[in-house]
Amino acid sequence: MNYLIAVFPNRIKAEEAYTALEKSGFPQTQIKIVGTGYLNLEQLPGFNSTQEGKTRAIQMAYWLVPFGFGAGFVFNSLTKIYLLDSVGELGNHLIGGCLGAIAAAMGSVFVGGGVGLTGENDETLFYRNKLSSGKYLVVVDASYPLKNQAIEILNSFQPDSLTT
Repeated sequence: MNYLIAVFPNRIKAEEAYTALEKSGFPQTQIKIVGTGYLNLEQLPGFNSTQEGKTRAIQMAYWLVPFGFGAGFVFNSLTKIYLLDSVGELGNHLIGGCLGAIAAAMGSVFVGGGVGLTGENDETLFYRNKLSSGKYLVVVDASYPLKNQAIEILNSFQPDSLTT
């Protein structure tokens, strides 16, 4: 994601800027309007904190759960703690490993996804506040050379703010 985001005070200004970008050769897949009647901020990749939190939690679980199982297994074999007498020594080690895997899964949810599941970063909050006050965003997803061209075009429409 290489976004250039311009905040406009109303829909008319945002549509004018969008049209100017279109006329200058930007494909419709690279420019979007965010606001009432258009896209939501959550529909842009990188601005959906809940989805990002879930993704991070799953990615962390891929390596934490096996590590947790191994740590639980080794801890139980070193301490010789018998959780259930009826399953024997190996069974107790496996139970310890399962408990370690469960602890690792909980850790991946709380640490990996906790921030994304419970809160938003400052940038997302800034744009969400602008949208709730009735403003519109024109978002350009472009590489460096095209971004400079888009900055010139968007500046000609005097946006409230322009961030890269």
